[in-house]
Amino acid sequence: MRTWTRERLQDYRSRVRGCILGGAVGDALGAPIEFLSLDAILRAHGADGLTDLAPMNGDRRGLVTDDTQMTLFTAEGLIRASVRADRGICHAPSVVYQAYLRWLATQDEPAPPPDVSGWLGRQGWLYAQRAPGNACISGLRASRMGTREAPANPRSKGCGTVMRSAPFGLLPPPGWEPRKCFDLSVDCAVQTHGHPTGYLAAGALAAIVRILVDGARLDDAVDETLALLKTYAGHEETTEALRAARAAAEQPVGPQIVERLGGGWVAEDALAIAVYCALAHPDPADIRKALLLAVNHSGDSDSTGAVCGNLLGVLHGETALPPDWVAEIEGRGTILEVADDFAMEFTQGGQLHGDYGPFTRWRERYPGG
Repeated sequence: MRTWTRERLQDYRSRVRGCILGGAVGDALGAPIEFLSLDAILRAHGADGLTDLAPMNGDRRGLVTDDTQMTLFTAEGLIRASVRADRGICHAPSVVYQAYLRWLATQDEPAPPPDVSGWLGRQGWLYAQRAPGNACISGLRASRMGTREAPANPRSKGCGTVMRSAPFGLLPPPGWEPRKCFDLSVDCAVQTHGHPTGYLAAGALAAIVRILVDGARLDDAVDETLALLKTYAGHEETTEALRAARAAAEQPVGPQIVERLGGGWVAEDALAIAVYCALAHPDPADIRKALLLAVNHSGDSDSTGAVCGNLLGVLHGETALPPDWVAEIEGRGTILEVADDFAMEFTQGGQLHGDYGPFTRWRERYPGG
């Protein structure tokens, strides 16, 4: 068993907070310009493009989308799976699937129903519809859970897999090595997207995040993940996209480079754009530049911004995130609460609910189903 010293606990908690909150910051930054071309962005915001949080659809600044919503339910599902595991029986993909069904309910109801399970589903702000992905909706409305053998939406490789998968990489050792995080991310991605590139790109993000949790450099984490990817059938598109991102980082920085990597609407493009922008501005003092680069393009700006924020947040920790942007993020209290609960569960879970222990407040907060 890992001994979690106070210093190690603080470093890990900061990375978890940084990853989940950083994703929300990137999401909120890109959401108002998601459906605009680069030319339209430049016309609307000037020669430098978007440089700050902006209102979305005439509403206030800092609003997040389904990317952040689903990321929170991914994290909640993993916590519940861990709580359930100390009863001796747990199939983690099934528990995460139930979490995604709770997210789906937020898209069907105007407010939390009285019988909602767990505390996250009682957060009213999550019931806003923010352009949820079609494959996510249709995959979860199917009559069964998608599996690797029989995935949902077999032809879909949309970015809806990548934008929600960072929490899989936050699972710490012992027991959660990069390949295991990769595989669990894949098992949950196929619940909505069945194309190999769609689910392998999600696995790749989880692996990169997991390697960064241990303090690796981003370029080393990408290289290690590329080596891991080669062992999976159908890896070619994801591998090519990550290699393109690595190569692009050696060129002069600019939105034209982002445009050449794709639009971010499909999983491998979203991953490549996010990785490129983080590699182009790897220093903690340059997070603002990296996130702005990740959203100022003609594609899926909120998803590429979210994934870039995940990467930079886990790489540098929460205190490196731009505080003026963090302060305005919708649901910030809930986001940080989920992050803190995640860090506590996976470092001190035995003290929260105990091995095969009795009912506790934590079990009420995170029922094992």
